[in-house]
Amino acid sequence: MRLSPLFAIPLLFAAPAFAHDPVSPADRLAHEEMLVLDTHLDTPVNFERPGWDFSDWHEYDWDVTQTDIPRMQAGGLDGGFFVIFTSQGPLTPEGYIKARDGALQRGRAIQRVVHQNPDKLAFATKADDAERIHKTGKHIVYQSIENSYPLGEDLSLLKTFYDMGVRMAGPVHSKNNQFADSTTDTARWNGLSPLGREWVKEMNRLGMVIDGSHSSDATFDQLLALSKTPIILSHSGPKALFSHPRNIDDERLRRLAKAGGVLQLNTLFLVGHDNSPERSAIVDRQENWLELSPAERRKLVADKAALDAQRPYTVGDFELFMKSMLHSIRLMGVDHVGLGADWDGGGGMQGLKDVSFLPKITARLRREGFSDIDIQKIWSGNVLRLLRQAERSAERP
Repeated sequence: MRLSPLFAIPLLFAAPAFAHDPVSPADRLAHEEMLVLDTHLDTPVNFERPGWDFSDWHEYDWDVTQTDIPRMQAGGLDGGFFVIFTSQGPLTPEGYIKARDGALQRGRAIQRVVHQNPDKLAFATKADDAERIHKTGKHIVYQSIENSYPLGEDLSLLKTFYDMGVRMAGPVHSKNNQFADSTTDTARWNGLSPLGREWVKEMNRLGMVIDGSHSSDATFDQLLALSKTPIILSHSGPKALFSHPRNIDDERLRRLAKAGGVLQLNTLFLVGHDNSPERSAIVDRQENWLELSPAERRKLVADKAALDAQRPYTVGDFELFMKSMLHSIRLMGVDHVGLGADWDGGGGMQGLKDVSFLPKITARLRREGFSDIDIQKIWSGNVLRLLRQAERSAERP
């Protein structure tokens, strides 16, 4: 692993890769031997930041990023679903075209980064690709769509994205769109729109995994009822721990498990967060880290530390995350739980601030008495089962 010269800063601000809570050698070895996937990596948003290099080690406290190749190596993260995200815009022809072009550009950015790192990254489109790539020592790059808004009203574009390698998609994000109601908006369709129901059929036909995160409860219910294959919540959490609209109640989680689906646990919606103007100003400076002088970087780190001491971004910590995971496992079973932490999309907690901390989860699950076989299901077996089921159900030309 290496630090880019662009990130030169006095060493008192840098933390060694393994200076986290202690993980025993046996637990770390067990973690390294597992196939570890995360189903919601918002990291491609950084691929278009001028000067930002996915192959360099970065620090969250510096540039507010959480995933790169060296930290994936340090945390034993073998890969996951890299997200083509589009924020919600107007439901107009012009809005659809702008969103479509933006989504295609994001997809091209993912392709560019993979092609620039052929010895470290490899695309995956089938469930069996994960183990094959893992054996080569490369990191696994699946692709997903968060918010199908860029499709406009043309469902044939799903095939376009499928041909680009996308194998998971959700209908909606933070606002209602042409396909469905969002969990953080006022109901318009009372679930899926007529076009949204056709979207489900096309997803099933192509063999893509349907993602219900960000969907309203009614949308979730209809996705679960209409899909021919089990659905996933790629980055959600249990409402029993924190009553946030993005979380889901225990009764629906039980039904998700009964239908064969999987909850991939998020780290974001377990407590409230500091979204104050002061915090936003710090984040804006962090996002421009590469443009700052050494003196400006030192001042930024000091200002962030002062704000964190007064009002941290999150008071959620590793113990709260584990409480969420253990609750979900008890409720749904180890065959229906995984991780979709929302890295680079607002996720992370104290003691779990970036992907280099992941071995702590394996260590804690082993201490809780879970077998390595069951932990492997949580890390990747469950999501690969869903992907395999979608593949087998796809209509053949």
